Amino acid sequence: MTALITRDELVAAIRNGEVTVVDTLGGEYYAQQHLPGALALVPAEVDARASTVLPDRDAAIVTYCSNPACPNSGQVADRLTALGYTNVRKYREGIQDWVEAGLPTEAV
Repeated sequence: MTALITRDELVAAIRNGEVTVVDTLGGEYYAQQHLPGALALVPAEVDARASTVLPDRDAAIVTYCSNPACPNSGQVADRLTALGYTNVRKYREGIQDWVEAGLPTEAV
């Protein structure tokens, strides 16, 4: 099971430039709203794109989805771990929690 990260921990990690954030919703969801600096990587694309978009397998990576009911963040985190990424965590509460807390997002 992938380790979790809290909203406060994620805010600090983004602010300090210590983490690569991965939006696992992709498509229009990503285009309309994503966490600051997040990269898009959906479950179906992990094997094909991970080494390109996430070249450092030891970097701190956090995956997120829409909310705790969405399985994408766990699927991507588990697959990244299986591919040899060593520092993957999941923001289980997702972008819904982020937005409800009044934190900034970006759009394409």
